[in-house]
Amino acid sequence: MHEEGGSAPGPDAWPGSAERGLFACAFIALFAELMLIRWVPAALELVSYYSNLLLVSSFFGLGVGVLLAGRRPALFGWFPALLLLEVVVILAAKRVTLAGATPTDELRFMPELGDGGAQAWGLVVLVAVFTANSAVLVPIGQRLGELFSRAPVLRAYTFDLGGSLAGTVAFGAFSYVAFSPVVGMAIPLGLHALMATWRQRLLGLPLGLATLAAMAQATAPGALWSPYHYIVVQDPAGGPPPSAPPPDVRTMPNPPYFVVAVNHTFYQYHGSLDPARYDDAPDGSWRPAPSVLERHALPHLVRPGARTALVLGAGGGLDVEAVLLHGVAEVDAVDIDPGLIALARRWSANGVYHDPRVRVHADDARAFLERDTRTYDCVVYGLLDSQALFSTMSNVRLDGYVYTLEGLRAGWQRVAPGGVLSLSFYVANQQWLAVRIARLLALATGREPLLFTEGMHLVAVVPRGVASRPAGLTSFRQVDGLAHDEAGAAVPTDDWPFLYLRERTIPSDYALVLAALALGVVVTVFAVRPVGGRLGAPEAQSFFLGAGFLLLQTKSITDCSVYFGATWLVTTVVVSGVLLMVLLANLATIKGVGRASYVSLFAALVITCAMPREWILGLPLGGRLAWAALAVPLPIFFAGQIFSTAFRAAPRPAALFGANLLGATLGGLCEYGSMVVGSRGLSVLLVAFYALSLAAARRYLR
Repeated sequence: MHEEGGSAPGPDAWPGSAERGLFACAFIALFAELMLIRWVPAALELVSYYSNLLLVSSFFGLGVGVLLAGRRPALFGWFPALLLLEVVVILAAKRVTLAGATPTDELRFMPELGDGGAQAWGLVVLVAVFTANSAVLVPIGQRLGELFSRAPVLRAYTFDLGGSLAGTVAFGAFSYVAFSPVVGMAIPLGLHALMATWRQRLLGLPLGLATLAAMAQATAPGALWSPYHYIVVQDPAGGPPPSAPPPDVRTMPNPPYFVVAVNHTFYQYHGSLDPARYDDAPDGSWRPAPSVLERHALPHLVRPGARTALVLGAGGGLDVEAVLLHGVAEVDAVDIDPGLIALARRWSANGVYHDPRVRVHADDARAFLERDTRTYDCVVYGLLDSQALFSTMSNVRLDGYVYTLEGLRAGWQRVAPGGVLSLSFYVANQQWLAVRIARLLALATGREPLLFTEGMHLVAVVPRGVASRPAGLTSFRQVDGLAHDEAGAAVPTDDWPFLYLRERTIPSDYALVLAALALGVVVTVFAVRPVGGRLGAPEAQSFFLGAGFLLLQTKSITDCSVYFGATWLVTTVVVSGVLLMVLLANLATIKGVGRASYVSLFAALVITCAMPREWILGLPLGGRLAWAALAVPLPIFFAGQIFSTAFRAAPRPAALFGANLLGATLGGLCEYGSMVVGSRGLSVLLVAFYALSLAAARRYLR
């Protein structure tokens, strides 16, 4: 599939088309990258815990491609073939899952295979997935590098940034309105076909159609794509997925219940807890188990008579129905996923989201607690345990900032005098996790929690005032002393939000994959020589600027998720804002407005990294917005000006740009260091990257 000159006039043969080509290539790269990051974890559940490495491998592929600019063979026509290859790898690996639902260092909610061979195969699959994902973007990167030489360098960079920003915003809008993996992937494939020669289209179009067909086949009928999950309703008896609930599901006697799976893994039940609806249930039919009814009743046995309640992680509505059945007259129900709320409105027999006593909030639980000023007789944490990362820019889980010391303190502040806080959790036979939750609640509330266990479930109840000790429990038993056990000594905080990580360490499977990717970066830096010579001091400066850029972007997203919630919208807005800030820095350099200065960069880093997070959280919403809009982007702006200034003077712009993308790969890998040193500890590494960039720049100037 070599691109042969003269077979057809390429789009870059016309006046001004290099800029249009740069814009289109950047758009294709961002849109395809985000599509794969969204689809791959849904198709292969294992990747749900590693989706940020898909982003890192995307930067790696683009960087390699840019460094290959001007070399033969020309790879642009290979994009559809490599995309199909990645889809085939994903679908072939669907049955291979990393072993261990209960590994030694991090709790994962995945099927357990239970032997070392399965673990090894899981790691092989991960490396194969990330290698295939990198390869997809190499052809786009090569075309980007070639187009950079056909226009004034900063003008070319402007169109590249504009295409990246447009791709990010377009994907965000597409995901919000009506996400579809087939329609979504057709967009970059269609743009690629428009840019390709006729010879490339002859093979590229059939391969693209095969890719879309394979993705369609991997999507279950009736599946729902929410902003966070790939959701499928399943028959609990194992039959074919139901197409629709009974029309009278909210009123019928002996109503059915349904299993809801996200990313092919069990997530929650949708049904009813009301025993009165099952009085005439025939033998063998489903009815709420006594342990389930007892689990939901515990906070009301400790503190009966609640009139107002807040339910966090409302999901299918069972926790909301439970508080209504115990006489609560006013409920605020919060769940981060609007898709699960919409599903429950249609499928759940409890019908709580149609009840006038219930106010529904599609919001992040932590963000709701920070904004809400009301108090409640009963604050209920449902089963919030997540099975995915909240962002491709971070290794923090979706519920990471809910289960921190500061997050639970925010929940305790919403408990009225005489009220009660209840937290349910599936601890999966992990004693250390039960101990950690007990210690967290004791530290956050200043009170000893009442702890009840049944099988793999833990219910912790903390009363604010006089409490009744439940008597006559048949399923749960009360346990004492867990909050003083040293097994859960590592308490999650906003700086280290890793509830599921047993110790401050990088889990072994993460470390092996990170090492493989880091080795790939090192080999590429030494093996890939751009046309015109070796990589030198200018490329080193660009490399470390790229490393600092992605690490800084990651830090901005994690910080803003604490201030405004770990929602997809916050991530999209921050990424778009970062790209816009780099674009403005580039335009300022073109116009000669301001002067690139490492002094300004380091001053801005000190301001943003040294400011106590607690002080920012204490600001009203307007103050936090002002901080996020004015202070957070400052280092990105100054770093962008430094890069644009170096870019303008570069004798080989493509080599500089490729080194920058490879540096971003390193910065993304280093983000995993937060598992050991926390978010603030990464600030030291961030400053080190920019200091190394300064050292390389000074060497080049000498």
